[in-house]
Amino acid sequence: MATIAAPPTRPIRVLLVDDQALVRMGFRMVLDAQDGVEVVGEAADGGTGIDMSRTLAPDVVLMDVRMPDTDGIAATRLIVQECPQSRVIVLTTFDLDEYAFAALRAGASGFLLKDVGPAELLTAIRAVAGGDAAISSRVSRRMLDLFSQRLPSGPPSGDGAVAALTPREAEILSAIAGGLTNTEIGEQMFVAESTVKSHVGRILMKLRLRDRVHAVIFAYEHGLTGHHRPN
Repeated sequence: MATIAAPPTRPIRVLLVDDQALVRMGFRMVLDAQDGVEVVGEAADGGTGIDMSRTLAPDVVLMDVRMPDTDGIAATRLIVQECPQSRVIVLTTFDLDEYAFAALRAGASGFLLKDVGPAELLTAIRAVAGGDAAISSRVSRRMLDLFSQRLPSGPPSGDGAVAALTPREAEILSAIAGGLTNTEIGEQMFVAESTVKSHVGRILMKLRLRDRVHAVIFAYEHGLTGHHRPN
């Protein structure tokens, strides 16, 4: 009996948006060397990135924050609104974390440091293309440092959304905000990774959040960051 070959999986289509040609070249060199990933275009500013997203419908947009004319925050907001098939990963450096935070609020699905290694970059792209979110633990830790003094020390009284969480769900949300993966949370709490994943799904549903990144933002805004900081 003849074996029917499975149809080939379509590569993840990536658009690079950065005003520095050398940065775009570096990311392209990394991605072009990988199976299952295709760079479909490059843009040197946010406005061009928006136009190319409309035309090319990339799966993932790697988005710089500071660019001339239309910056990465405005571009992210419009791409998320007008190109629902495209998901945005914001690229940042330590001194631009506040801009990256604003871009996440605009709808980005992840944030990474520009010095990210090839393996972490590819993992993030694949996660975001698959509907998950990508959060650099180093940036998560830095965000905790930046925002801890301006955010409340505990959940606001009378917050129905927070009250809907079980103690274990609140603990897991705190761990997510600290940049821990499902695997790391499971190891820390001595539960299976599948159990953590189920808890995360319920947290997103109860809080009406789109993905893991926005769970982090919710945790920061509601004082649920706790002490689960990555080492």
